[in-house]
Formats: sequence, C-alpha cells, structure tokens
Amino acid sequence: MFYKDDRLALFIDGSNLYAAAKSLGFDIDYKLLRQEFERRGKLIRAYYYTALLENEDYSPIRPLVDWLHYNGYSMVTKPAREYTDSMGRRKVKGNMDVELVVNALELAPRLDHAVLFSGDGDFRPLVESLQRQGVRVSVVSTMRSQPPMIADELRRQADNFIELDALRDIIGRPPREPAPQQQSET
Repeated sequence: MFYKDDRLALFIDGSNLYAAAKSLGFDIDYKLLRQEFERRGKLIRAYYYTALLENEDYSPIRPLVDWLHYNGYSMVTKPAREYTDSMGRRKVKGNMDVELVVNALELAPRLDHAVLFSGDGDFRPLVESLQRQGVRVSVVSTMRSQPPMIADELRRQADNFIELDALRDIIGRPPREPAPQQQSET
C-alpha cells in the first residue's frame, strides 16, 4: 500500500492514539514511528494534535509535546477547557478535529498518501474528501481492544486499515511503571 516515492503526511490525533495504545498495553515510541514512515515514503509532514491544560503548573503531556516539537513533528495545540458536568465531575474538553481536517485538506494537493492515526468516525467525511482529491488514505487504530477503538464507517472508507497492534514491535515500547509511592510513617 506504500510506495517509496509517495509524498506522505501523518495526522496524529494524540488523545485517540494514546487511548488506543494504552488499551493494547504499550506506549508509542514517536522516534521509531517517524522513522518507520520515513522508510515507507517521502515524509512531507508529521502533525500531532493535542489540547493542553494551560492553567496547570505541570501538565504530564508537556514533556512529550516539547520532545515532539524538537524532533520534527508539527505540533498543533490549543488550550483545553475545564468544566463540571451535571454529576459534579470535573471534565476536560479539547477537541482537535477541525484543526486536523483543515491541515489535511490544505496539504492534500501536495500528497499521495495521508496516514490518519485515529479511530474517530467523525473523520469519515475527511477521508472521503481526500480520496476524491486523489490521495490514498491509511487509518491506524485498533479492532483488538474492547470495545474496538476504530469506528466501522471510518475503517470501511479508508483505502487501507493498519492495525495498531501489528505495529507494536516496530513503534512500541513497554509502558512505564508508575513511580513507587513513598510509604508514610505512622
């Protein structure tokens, strides 16, 4: 499905890919991910989309965002919004779908192949539009989680579905162990 002279771009829905990999029990090594797709074609751009909590003193995703930025990824971020739902639970909202769609459609005339790292069915019309413009689209997500992380309509629309679990040995690393909690003395 990939050709050496393909001009390709990666569109990574950060929270969706993180959730898919976590459900499969591994972490993504983004250096290996980039190298793998550089090997598969001429990588024009690798976009990574994520919302950030701006008012937090420390965001656990900040080191990843900084590393990706310095290692060749085009970072697309925006502040996440916090709110309290009807049950009184703190929720965070930070949808990056529109930004991803706009970037993909702008870059389409310069691409042969787009690789979408998301299982979100809302991206089906984007995939269809890219295909009408002559761009082949691969979608990377998983069917091996419970429930599957890939929307059926997105998988069917894509030219190629890549099972994330099949990439585990190429782009994965074992999840980090949480730091041990110090025992309090009583």
